[in-house]
Parts: sequence; C-alpha cells; structure tokens
Amino acid sequence: MFHYTVETTMTMEEAAQKLEEQLKEEKFGVLWQFNVKEKLQEKGLDYNDDFLILEVCNPHEAKEVLTQNKMIGYFLPCKMVLYTDEGKTKIGMPKPTEFVKLLNDQDLEQKAKDIEDRLIACMDRSV
Repeated sequence: MFHYTVETTMTMEEAAQKLEEQLKEEKFGVLWQFNVKEKLQEKGLDYNDDFLILEVCNPHEAKEVLTQNKMIGYFLPCKMVLYTDEGKTKIGMPKPTEFVKLLNDQDLEQKAKDIEDRLIACMDRSV
C-alpha cells in the first residue's frame, strides 16, 4: 500500500494540533498548511468536507538526503493530510519508501524507512 492512514474521533483541529506536537518531538516542522475546503470555497466552489494538507520537514534529514541524491527533492517536503470522513478524522501520508524505490538507491531507501517509521510513530501517538 502506498500510504499509511489512521483515524480518530478527535476533531480535525484537535488532531492537527496533536500531530504537530508529535512532529516537533521528532524535529519535524510544519512548513505549510493548505486548507482545501477554505480555498475551494474562496474560489466559489461548493466543497464542505474538512481537508488539510501539511508539508513537513526535518531540515537535517533533508540536507542529508539532498546531499546524497538531488533527485530526492522531487519528493520533498513530506506530505501529510488530515480529513474528515463519515464522522471520523483521518490522518495519513504517502509512504516515503514508496517514492524512494523509484530512485533505485539502497542507502536512500534505508534513510526513507527511518523517516517513514518516525512519521508513522508521530501519527500513531496523535490518535
């Protein structure tokens, strides 16, 4: 499966706050938040589901992997999403290991696995 997703009964706002706290513990920062619902409504489109996209990064890890292979920049920063579905909040991300496989770089695959495990742990601790 290309993604990892968990669900919670918390509101999306509560889950986003909890996730951000957990990410900080792993030295990941949220670079950008994109509220899809707000943006679509701002453009006059009727979209009522909560959907938040986060771009997260650990600068030390980013420097290390970019130094190793600049092509990894196509996959940075890591993307995480929060959305509501049938009364539950879901938190998910595409797995970094799935992207890195495309580069055929064993060293990067191991590094991606480490980062993926840490991001998954943040998500698990957030629910």
